Amino acid sequence: MQNFDYMTPTRLIFGKGVVKNLPAVMKPLGKKVLLTYGGGSIKKIGLYDKVKTLLKDFEIYELSDIQPNPKYNPSVLNGVKLCKEKKIDVILSVGGGSVLDCSKAIAAGACYDGDPWDLITYKVSAKAALPIVDILTLAATGSEYDMGGVISRTETNDKIGYMDPHLYPVCSILDPTYTFTVSKKQTAAGCADAMNHIMEQYFCADSTLLNDGFMESALKSLMTHTRTALKNPEDYTARAELMLDCTYGCNGIYSLGNSPSGWPCHGIEHALSAYYDITHGEGLAIITPHWMKHILNEKSVERFVKYGVNVFGIDSSLDSFQIAEKAIQATYDFFESIGIPMHLRDVGIDDSRIEEMAHHIAVNEGLEKAWIPLTEEDLVKILKESL
Repeated sequence: MQNFDYMTPTRLIFGKGVVKNLPAVMKPLGKKVLLTYGGGSIKKIGLYDKVKTLLKDFEIYELSDIQPNPKYNPSVLNGVKLCKEKKIDVILSVGGGSVLDCSKAIAAGACYDGDPWDLITYKVSAKAALPIVDILTLAATGSEYDMGGVISRTETNDKIGYMDPHLYPVCSILDPTYTFTVSKKQTAAGCADAMNHIMEQYFCADSTLLNDGFMESALKSLMTHTRTALKNPEDYTARAELMLDCTYGCNGIYSLGNSPSGWPCHGIEHALSAYYDITHGEGLAIITPHWMKHILNEKSVERFVKYGVNVFGIDSSLDSFQIAEKAIQATYDFFESIGIPMHLRDVGIDDSRIEEMAHHIAVNEGLEKAWIPLTEEDLVKILKESL
């Protein structure tokens, strides 16, 4: 079991109607609020009006149209500019993980005199950040309970995971009813994203029985409740458990004491969505089974056996490699069964930039240090096998 130093300062307020707590949460943080959101879904479900009513005594400025795979330019830069011009006290992120990721970069950039890209690329460390509160409307990224976010810079094909202890939300308000209207596509993609967060922590050299149990249960919960939510989008139990599965997925609690894995599938997918702006969860679902096949060997096989037996109920008396292969196929089959396109060509990616992306990943993601190291040649093979 590995040493660790762990802190989660974020307050979680969970359940039906908990948005009523918003004024009390916001009051100690200041009067001037930057309200961040995406394409307008919060207006369709009435949440925008609810927030404005609850915060009638606050001075609110807005940054809208934050896109999936949130962009440094214009969203982060515009948000930082607004915060500085209006002397914003607190950021309120209302939406999914992309809105919150963008808000985190804005929060740090607002307290920095230089180019915010310096912070995102770790050229300098943040000394402070504006406080962030979020109201979540999509179960997927886990950004509501962690200190990181992912920001894309289109002109350089960069998609960077930016982490800093200053970026934990002060409070995350989680009402599963706000996810009832999430589309089937985004529900499935959110499940795939969260499952991959867990698998990136599960497939490692050194783990504990406790953590394995957490993660195996979470994977089964995600699969079970995603199927239910796709059939009945307003099933509160399914939506609630999906939300909590996702919230826990990325803040490290599933893997305290485990050795690091390198998060190879995220490293690969970041290039896919940086170059082609595809849906992150779909990209992960496509890549993951092919990564699994590629790394299956004598070193990794017993980990796949445990995964196959405990998550999918595969017969433990079978040969180890047979169990592993069945587990990989079961992973593929599940993603396909919930409607995710399972080939890169299905999401508009052909073979024209495979080598370029593989080189970009090899240079920027450090996957030669992953649990099963990946060279540039390995990356080319995985990408081609995913077509």
